[in-house]
Amino acid sequence: FNQGHGIIFANGDSWKEMRRFTLTTLRDFGMGKRLSEEKIIEECHFLIEEFEQHKEAFDNSIIMSYAASNIISGIMFGKRFEYKDKVFQEMIERDHETIYMAGSVAILFPWLGPYLKTWRNMMHNVDITKQHARNIIAELKETLNPYVCRGFVDVFCTRMKNLEHEIQKLHYHDENLLNSVINLFGAGTDTTGNTLSWGLLFMAKYPQIQQVQEELSRVVGVRQVQTEDRKNLPFVNAVIHETQRLSNILPMAILHQTSKDITFQGYFIQKGTAVLPLLTSVLYDETEWETPNTFNPSHFLDEEGNFVKRDAFLPFSAGRRVCLGEGLARMELFLFFTSLLQRFRFTPPPGISEDELDLKPVVGFTLRPTPHRLCAVRRH
Repeated sequence: FNQGHGIIFANGDSWKEMRRFTLTTLRDFGMGKRLSEEKIIEECHFLIEEFEQHKEAFDNSIIMSYAASNIISGIMFGKRFEYKDKVFQEMIERDHETIYMAGSVAILFPWLGPYLKTWRNMMHNVDITKQHARNIIAELKETLNPYVCRGFVDVFCTRMKNLEHEIQKLHYHDENLLNSVINLFGAGTDTTGNTLSWGLLFMAKYPQIQQVQEELSRVVGVRQVQTEDRKNLPFVNAVIHETQRLSNILPMAILHQTSKDITFQGYFIQKGTAVLPLLTSVLYDETEWETPNTFNPSHFLDEEGNFVKRDAFLPFSAGRRVCLGEGLARMELFLFFTSLLQRFRFTPPPGISEDELDLKPVVGFTLRPTPHRLCAVRRH
């Protein structure tokens, strides 16, 4: 997929160096800190404006992806895109298509004849995405200023220019830059956008849960929600966590590999075996959750209504390949979700009941809601 370059599908020394560099750079640009919060709050205003333009029921999923994508784009490229930018729209749509096709049998068994068309279509999508990313990177390289650092690409390019050790040059090259940018753009767009779309669907499906608005009104009022408010909004926090748990965006974590021969639960697994952890197995574990197949924010609340952490809450995976954007994603989910719920009540379209809203996902490499429309009713 990435020929061993980038972050998500890389391995060994290259993966270690790219992950370390990416984590350091993201933190330098404020991942999970005040600088990120300011970018997200700014994007909240654009997102709310977009919602306000829809007077009838509409599909919010693509808009949520635009908002999420602009956060990671700001960190990578030092700029956001207008929602009506055709190139930006095509990048998001192609990203969605690729992730959907990546969940097909063609990925696991590409040699199977009937599915080769899916493989070819997906690789065609990947090639176009790479070309768009190359264009953005080339433009940033041409305008690179060593005294003004705009984002991840600038930091990477500056590092490439200043390298003195041959060992480092093995890792800091254009292919690692290109694939890292594509990895971050895709991961930073799809999962967060999908989770937010699931969250609004749950709000329309279970209107009694929209008591999050009562807590928001009581604790925050009409001012802009801040990240520090999270500790005083236990029910809101529980609803977001339950959305992540039940929506199960990434049922399978990314590929891992056994580092040595091991016997696990009676099965011998040889060193070098590819392993796909099934995150669904913990998120829906009947021994861990009281009602694993039901939307129930009480999973994250104690008897006094205080928020409680759960060990089985692993939507970001775990271990050395845990999602490196977890802090940023948590901040985005909280600020985008609360900003929308402060201003809108979400309901099914006219003529559709809550019971008729479909929670069956579209199955790709990630799980996203079946295409649907909701009404965003302005709150007074």
